[in-house]
Amino acid sequence: MHVRELRGREDVRAIVRLHGRAWREAYDGLVADEILEDRIVDPTDGDVDRWHQQLRENEAGVLVAVDGRDVRGFADFRWNDAETKPFVEPDEAELKAIYVDPDSWGRGYGTALLEAGLERLPASVGVLRLEAFAENDLGASFYRARGFERTGTSTIEIGDRRYPVARYALEIDG
Repeated sequence: MHVRELRGREDVRAIVRLHGRAWREAYDGLVADEILEDRIVDPTDGDVDRWHQQLRENEAGVLVAVDGRDVRGFADFRWNDAETKPFVEPDEAELKAIYVDPDSWGRGYGTALLEAGLERLPASVGVLRLEAFAENDLGASFYRARGFERTGTSTIEIGDRRYPVARYALEIDG
């Protein structure tokens, strides 16, 4: 296993697929079924184009964990005001997404992605923040085990529904 930067459309296709699979597995019972059913697990070329455009805006912060040629997970780190959510301060970064294919959970891919992302953040960044579904116990245990502290709550809107989210922060040693 190793972690590297995003390398084009085939990586993006794998990311779209594993993102959909991870959502369907991790968030079953947490979000509405129709939202889970809308998650793409068999991406079209158009799906890949849309995701590629979005990810290309932050290429330096998008990492993939690979085993041989297979992408097993990805993480999207953001660190400037234009790309982070309002709860992230100017000298902080946001972990916008971190997902591992469900068939590879518990094998260290998520930890490897997090560690590699922390190494790539600018030296000026002192805190990494994120939001996760408040009832996502799997995610909460992952973040707590890696030193994140829960700092608050909020809500997000997906479709026509609102969902509670927990906010987490990790102090980064300089």
